[in-house]
Amino acid sequence: MDLSVLIVNFNTCRLTLDCLQSVYDSETGYSYEVIVVDNASADDSVEKIMEQYPQVRMIANEENTGFAKANNQAMEAAAGRYILLLNSDTIVQPDTLQTMMAFMDENPKVGASGCKVILPDGSLDKACRRGFPTPSASFYYAFGFSKLFPDRPRFNQYQLGYLDPNESYSIDCLVGAFMLVRRETLQQVGGLDETFFMYGEDVDWCYRIKQAGWDIWYHPVTYIVHYKGASSRRKPFKIIYEFHHSMWIFHRKHYVRQYSWFTNTAVFCGIAVKFTLSLAKNKLIPRGRGKDTSPGTGSRPSANDSKLEVRS
Repeated sequence: MDLSVLIVNFNTCRLTLDCLQSVYDSETGYSYEVIVVDNASADDSVEKIMEQYPQVRMIANEENTGFAKANNQAMEAAAGRYILLLNSDTIVQPDTLQTMMAFMDENPKVGASGCKVILPDGSLDKACRRGFPTPSASFYYAFGFSKLFPDRPRFNQYQLGYLDPNESYSIDCLVGAFMLVRRETLQQVGGLDETFFMYGEDVDWCYRIKQAGWDIWYHPVTYIVHYKGASSRRKPFKIIYEFHHSMWIFHRKHYVRQYSWFTNTAVFCGIAVKFTLSLAKNKLIPRGRGKDTSPGTGSRPSANDSKLEVRS
């Protein structure tokens, strides 16, 4: 088996079905399997997925275990030479699997790679090629220096806005919406850290992959479409909490020993302030449910409509 495609589903039946259709429409000479982990969805996801795609290997959890643990379950069952983390709110192109698998086979020092990720409006999902969120990178990003000086590497350490999004190069961090990982890399560094419930585990995984000596590459020869939730909709408290909690976990795990008490205190205070401001801003957004429209599929439920687990 060449490739194991891992998809976590939580009350996102329509999104997951569309994602699966795009995977099975792939034009590739590589063999692959698809493993779906359902995190105790309240809808009829499991039944509908198995009805339409009986070839899927389904793992049906009795509780919502979170994104990291669900993917680890799928990794344990996976048989492929490569493991692909794929969000349920994504659409792959017919050539995506073939192109990315060939790239990995041709570059044995690359432990993980990602393709270009675009949003429904055609813009780049900037999370698909990032630097690590060091204190300085986070400071310049949070206070808008990266927008003021988009061509300056010093101020764009996180989102790498000074680099051409249409060129291939080594980076620090990919996004968990599409992350292709070599089995040897997985065996060396282990799976996702389950301390992260639904955000930050991809950054942590990339950090450990780089620390182990593997390269990580952004390869935009092909792309996927990522149907993220619209920022204009109110988010559940847990999403905002887990997002900021993941920042705290990552800094404590990887950076707290590298920096002074003053820097660490500033980072943790900054996370707390950002969390408070995000809650306040979210309160000002009117309640309501919306739809994201995509070509060929009609109205698609947004990430926020799915209650929790299609991550941005």
